Amino acid sequence: MPAPSVISVIDDDASIRVATNNLLRSRGYIVHTFASAEEFLRSPHLNETSCVIADVQMSAMSGLDLLGAMRANGHDAPFIFITAFPDENLRARAAKAGAICFLAKPFAVPNLIRCLETALEAGRDEAGK
Repeated sequence: MPAPSVISVIDDDASIRVATNNLLRSRGYIVHTFASAEEFLRSPHLNETSCVIADVQMSAMSGLDLLGAMRANGHDAPFIFITAFPDENLRARAAKAGAICFLAKPFAVPNLIRCLETALEAGRDEAGK
């Protein structure tokens, strides 16, 4: 039986972190939550993360900047972006940066789970290369 995937949730909204944490833990994932991109980047969980779920718009470092910083440092965990302010320009930038999914808050649970399964499968495919 494979080990549970480690999901890192980065959002400056505590209620989103708690709700997403509870949802994903109930599905058997190991979940770590962070209030900022900087907190995540300093975390000991960075290298074990199987997928990142991050808010696009956070105060100091945006989700897109986080993705860029991770890729520049050789981290290839798949990304799912969530945002309360979706627009097509932002969606296009996220896709170009390599995001697997881009979900508007509030998102439907089945949509998040579908995105997460897709992201984890993409991550396994990338690791197998």
